[in-house]
Order: sequence, then structure tokens, then C-alpha cells
Amino acid sequence: MADYDLAIIGGGLNGVSIARDAAGRGLRVILLEQGDLGAGASSASPRLIHGDLANLERRHFLRVRSALAERDVWLRIAPHLVRAMRFAIPAHSDERPAWQLRSWLLLYDRLASRSGLPASATVDVTHHPVGNALKRPFGTAFEYSDCVVDDSRLVILTAVDAAARGAVIRTGARCTRAERGKEWRLVTKDRGFRQIVTARAVANATGAWTPSVAETVLRVPPPKVAAVQMDQIVVRRLFDSDNVYVFQNSDGRLIFASPYERDFTLIGTASHAFKGDPAIVAMAAGDVAYLCDAANRYFRERIETVDVVRTLSGANMVRNPAGRLSPRDGAITLDYGRGKAPLITVFGGDVTTSRLRAERAVTKLAPFYPMSARWTANAPLPGGDFAWDRFDNEVDEVRERWRFLGEDQARRLFAAYGSDAKAILGDARERGDLGPSFGPELTGAEVRHLMSKEWARFPDDILWRRTKLGLTMPPADREALGAFMAEFMATSCAGAK
Repeated sequence: MADYDLAIIGGGLNGVSIARDAAGRGLRVILLEQGDLGAGASSASPRLIHGDLANLERRHFLRVRSALAERDVWLRIAPHLVRAMRFAIPAHSDERPAWQLRSWLLLYDRLASRSGLPASATVDVTHHPVGNALKRPFGTAFEYSDCVVDDSRLVILTAVDAAARGAVIRTGARCTRAERGKEWRLVTKDRGFRQIVTARAVANATGAWTPSVAETVLRVPPPKVAAVQMDQIVVRRLFDSDNVYVFQNSDGRLIFASPYERDFTLIGTASHAFKGDPAIVAMAAGDVAYLCDAANRYFRERIETVDVVRTLSGANMVRNPAGRLSPRDGAITLDYGRGKAPLITVFGGDVTTSRLRAERAVTKLAPFYPMSARWTANAPLPGGDFAWDRFDNEVDEVRERWRFLGEDQARRLFAAYGSDAKAILGDARERGDLGPSFGPELTGAEVRHLMSKEWARFPDDILWRRTKLGLTMPPADREALGAFMAEFMATSCAGAK
């Protein structure tokens, strides 16, 4: 008998979503990730949960409706990670005409008629806060509702829920070879130790590594795909309003500028074909300049390439290398035969449809062994057991219980952990009860939680994925964090013996 029903290779958003769905349906699941969870394209997304206005222009109406339905699901099951916001499109005389934009948004409202979010509207930016950061020629803008998400936290909490439902999550575990018969026999290198894992089915969810894993590890024909690089830049905060700007660039693309970690602005996305090693994805100087120029068409405060404090880049796969590159379109394939255990291959797709994509992938295995019904659309992620429109009330309750927390600290903790923030704060009566401090916000209690419950092993795992505190943490505190983590890991290993 095989050790597991399903072995998943790859710990990005697709991989952990499949693990959560399958474990919740009663399957024995193991997930193997060679590095850290969500360390690739999953932590370099535009951070949007939306229907995608560009798909309306392409007349992909059913795709937009499906994505908007998923937006509502995310608001319901991850209200701490997914925030409803107003998106503003300034009307530009050289781009799409105002009547066309208004028509799009009216249709967008109809396709999301049951969302409960405010409908689109026309605003006079000369008398509206959304216009404060814009150049004066812009007099009209169109507002509509969509959502932003903390993509890295979404990956982690999906994995946490998968583990709570019985899935085995192994980071630092690389699958080096697979032998396929009536079941799969996987050879893994798990933190330096060679191990054998058997499974009745395998899912290849390795993102940009999909073709190479198929060819060299699984030894099956690689799918016909192309790689697309997605790039964003982070600059100091350019506007005070709590909304997302959608800019029409001169080449017809839509560029987003959204609040990022309180003191910064995230601008993206530049996309283009990618060739090279997916482990080394770097943003070209030309793409940095492209996004700066796009923002400078609209914002009063000019930004130069030297103002960029961080770039975010990731490579993803698309199915149709000959057609228009659209990393939003994911793909799922199933391969099996007489004497050949099932192989699911999942690649591409955006954050918005990741839950649905995983649900469809796991359902493809239903003919091979019994499993329970689909369930993820109504089960909240850890910490998400409250209504999305009560987020501010929940933050107030956190501050009432732990009075030593400032507004920003309480909001960050609740946005990351939701109601499970109590697992970190515990019975603390003052800041010192949470252990040593690393920078103004990170504490020893949080670091221990991230290492013991969320698979963090190295400082970068915490500074750039489980939190974004690397943007503001001084170098000395980063060094102290590394020493603290090393000591905690050594103590944990000694205790385990």
C-alpha cells in the first residue's frame, strides 16, 4: 500500500491549494517543496483579487463572471487577507474613451450583481480625494470595487489549513527522481537526507519549473508551454487615499498603483516572455523605467528609477506559446493509463482563481479513489472566522484586549493572522512579554510562531514572505533576527532528540 494517496511537488499557491482541497476531502497528502513555500511567482503577484477589466475588452465575459464569483468566495473565507477597496481609473484623452470605460464598469457591476460591494461611479477628481495625487489635466475618473490580497500570507495560511487537515508539508525537500508504475515511487532529498515516498498519484505544481520537472524528474513529455515574467516595483507612498489607481498606459496596458505595507506604493505590472533559470528572475532596468514612466503620466509626484526601493519579479507558465501571453489563464491536465499511476499537471493562473483551479484538479482524481464533496468555497482559512466588513471592529477588539499595541501594530497582526493573532499575543500584558524586538514591530513571540507553525527557516522567509518587514528593518536588527532564529532552531532540534 502506498504511503500517500497524492504527492504534490511544488509549494506555490497552486500546490498548497491542491494540498488543502485534497486533505479536506479525506486523501492522504504530502507536499514537497525544495525551498520555501511561495518563494517563486506566488510571492511576486500583483496582489489583486478581481475580475480583470482587460478581459471585458477581450469579450471574455464568462471568465470575468467566474473570477468575480471567486472574489466573493475569498472575501468570505479569507477576510483578514483580502480587503475590499475602491479602484479608480482616471480618464485620459489619449486612451480609451470615457463612454467605453463607463460601459465596461456597468457591465462589471452586472456580472458581480450579488457581491455586496459598492457599484461603480463617476467622480470629479478636482473635488474628490482620489484626485489629490493626480496631475491637474485629469478631471474625471471612474470608481469601481475590487480587492487586494496579501499573496504570501495566502500561500502560508492555505498550507497551515492543509496541515491541520492531515497533509504533510515538507519544505527544503527536493524530489530528485520518480519511478512510475501502478503507483509512484519518489526519491527525495529532504534537508540533506535521502528518503523514499510512495503515492497513488502525483501532482506537478512546480510553476516555472513544470517542463524541467516533467522531463528530468517525472520522465514524461513536458507540456507545451511558455514562460512569462511578471514585474512590480515598490516606491515610497505616493498618495494618502485608501484606494487603488488603474492607469491606462500609452501602449494600451492597464497599470495598477496600490497602497503597500502602509508606507509604500506597489506599481505594476510589466510582463514579457521569459527565458532562463526560474530561480534567478531579475527585473530589467527597462521594465523599471517603463513602470516609472507609466506612473509619471498620472501622479503629480514624479518618481525616478533611483526611487525604487524594491522590485518584485516572478516567472509563470502559460499554455499557448504562440498566442497572446496571458498568465491569468491556468491549465490542468491529467495523464494516466494501464499500469501508469495518475499524474496531474497544474501550471499558471492567477491568485483569484487558485482555489477553483485546485478544486478542479483534485476532482479529476475522483474516478481513481473515493473522496468527499467539494468544500473549500465555504470553509474559512485559519483566522478568517469573521465577516469581511467587520475587519476594523475586530482590530479594535484586539487593541482593547492588548492595550500596549498601537493602531498600526494591531492592524498588521490582525491582517496577517486574523483571529489567530491570539496564538502569538497570548496573555501578554506589555510589549516585553513578547520577547526580544527586531525593528519596531517584529517580536520573539511572532518569530517563534512563524518557525514552529509556518515553516519559516531563514530570515528572508520572515522578512519578505510571511511579513514584509524587511522594507523597514535596520541591518542590525536583521542580524539579531538571524541569530535568534539559529538559536531557536538549535534548541528545538535538541529538544526533539
